[in-house]
Amino acid sequence: MKKDIHIPVVSNIAMAIVKESEEWYAYLINQNHFSLENVMISSKGYGTINAEPKKTTFFSHYLGTVPGKSFQKIEMISKDVFGLTNEFLLTYYLDKVIHDKKYIFLPESIIIENKTKLPLMNKMGIMIK
Repeated sequence: MKKDIHIPVVSNIAMAIVKESEEWYAYLINQNHFSLENVMISSKGYGTINAEPKKTTFFSHYLGTVPGKSFQKIEMISKDVFGLTNEFLLTYYLDKVIHDKKYIFLPESIIIENKTKLPLMNKMGIMIK
């Protein structure tokens, strides 16, 4: 009975890609006033480059508790994978209920022209809410 299944809504949490010096990094931004518990981020890249199927290694990062109104660096992103679909799966607990959300950066979307001012970080980057 699908109507009996409650899927919690994830809101005010963003994933961002930020260029720092010559490197690019993925960040989690928690704009809520509450902490996220047992935060896990899984990431992977997939697609085609020069008509060849490509995929990256699957990474998992345990961040523990991410306080409200904060951000946390997840991983470095190589420019070589910007032509791929880059997917991040966020999983966390809130009030003993598991929440999850998938963030997908489409191929060639991680470019300077897509930069925006990032909340809480006082930096520019590419963000998905």
